[in-house]
Amino acid sequence: MKRIACFMAFALTCGLLLFCGLAAAADEPAKVAGKWELTLAPHGSYGPKTKTLTITQRGAKIKGTLGDDPLWGTVTGNNVCFYVNSKMPGGTPYTLQYCATVEGDSMKGTVGQVLHNAKARFTYYWTAKRAK
Repeated sequence: MKRIACFMAFALTCGLLLFCGLAAAADEPAKVAGKWELTLAPHGSYGPKTKTLTITQRGAKIKGTLGDDPLWGTVTGNNVCFYVNSKMPGGTPYTLQYCATVEGDSMKGTVGQVLHNAKARFTYYWTAKRAK
């Protein structure tokens, strides 16, 4: 009887350790560091637009560039969100928020302008493929 109780305690402990390990792995941020080719879907009278996305990653925090513009953001599980500051042709600054789901070597999501205390004026779709 004592042997069965010890075996059950051991099995329960192993099961809990396995479950905790799987739960921790599910929350681990996706690996997004590297170079990507980001394509904005066609919108309005504009065709698709492609830019180089370069990301460095430290845990859940990311930074890098989209074209010539700096970016910063976070990765939670397989979801990534980053912000890009840029300027309109007349020099007016603005911030864009890119959010996507990461699946291996691809990302798919939306981008919208960040406005304070207001809804974004637009939302476009984008995809990215990891560069070889």
